[in-house]
Amino acid sequence: MEIYVDSANLDEIKKAKQLGLADGVTTNPTLLARESDNPTQILENICKEISGPVHAEALALDYEGIVKEAKELVKIGKNIVVKIPMMHEGLRAVNTLKDLGIKTNLTLMFSASQAILAAKAGATYICPFLGRLDDISHDGVELLNVIKGIFLSNPEIETKIVAASIRTPNHVVDLASIGIDILTIPGKILDQMEKHPLTDLGIAQFAEDAKKFK
Repeated sequence: MEIYVDSANLDEIKKAKQLGLADGVTTNPTLLARESDNPTQILENICKEISGPVHAEALALDYEGIVKEAKELVKIGKNIVVKIPMMHEGLRAVNTLKDLGIKTNLTLMFSASQAILAAKAGATYICPFLGRLDDISHDGVELLNVIKGIFLSNPEIETKIVAASIRTPNHVVDLASIGIDILTIPGKILDQMEKHPLTDLGIAQFAEDAKKFK
């Protein structure tokens, strides 16, 4: 299991890296828009900081535009993976980019049938969004479990699953327990995973008792 930081904030990424929690990074236009620098510079800085994959999204929605933009994105850094929306034009672009040796991630995925098409098209990664499914009362973790089972039943599939839209530490535990390849986790969730009230109480008690030795 790998953990990617779901962020475009370099300080947040560096913080995760110090803990060994930055096997890669996922970004999207929303995350990039929160930062003060221009998107290209942000991605360049992340690529220099992180040796693993850095996922950057193509903004075009037509086949020619996606392919053209993908070719430009990979010039930013050798570890760039091009994120492409799950749609007909995106599938077509993925198939072309595979032949060009450009790694891709089909994102905004919400069904197992979409995952099958993405894998057959040659996507390096797929990005099912479990949190957004939970928001509309669908079981996001169960979808990931189904996709994982399909891929295991078809060993010729090399596409890796990146679980996205992780909203809680419990999501992380559930996904890790079913063996999802990669979890992309926001910095605030990584912070939450460190903490437990009983840990805080225990530290406070040990610190208090340690005063007796002085």
